[in-house]
Amino acid sequence: MDSRAILLVDHGSRSAESNARLDCVARLVAWSVADGVVVRTAHLELLPPTVAEGFSACVAGGATEVIVHPYFLGAGRHVTRDLPRLVAEAAQRFPSVRYRITAPLGVHPDLGPIILERCGIPVARRGETLGFVCPGDPAACDAPWCGRGDPGYR
Repeated sequence: MDSRAILLVDHGSRSAESNARLDCVARLVAWSVADGVVVRTAHLELLPPTVAEGFSACVAGGATEVIVHPYFLGAGRHVTRDLPRLVAEAAQRFPSVRYRITAPLGVHPDLGPIILERCGIPVARRGETLGFVCPGDPAACDAPWCGRGDPGYR
């Protein structure tokens, strides 16, 4: 029987408080997901668990597929080069385990309301993108609404 694991990977920090946030997010994801899905964490740099250690922890938890989620807003060098290399190296120890790397958090409809909440500004529309268009460059943004109009951004 196949068993999946989610490996949340952030940059890593010298701040213990910052690193503890990833553990908190992992607990939230584990609470949100169906039973049987293993959730582990790793840091790209600075301190353990490393990507290799996190991958190994997923396999030790019974995973036959490891889904690596870069806990980053954008797809910079760490997400596009460093992480794929580190995951491929870690996976070599487990040839029977499948893996894939998801897109980073990026642009998501829920981010607008979250930012407004943190700014103390009421949310006018939550959970909808119908009618929202962005004049941005679709080659630079993976949001489905990017590059199709003017949302009134100033």
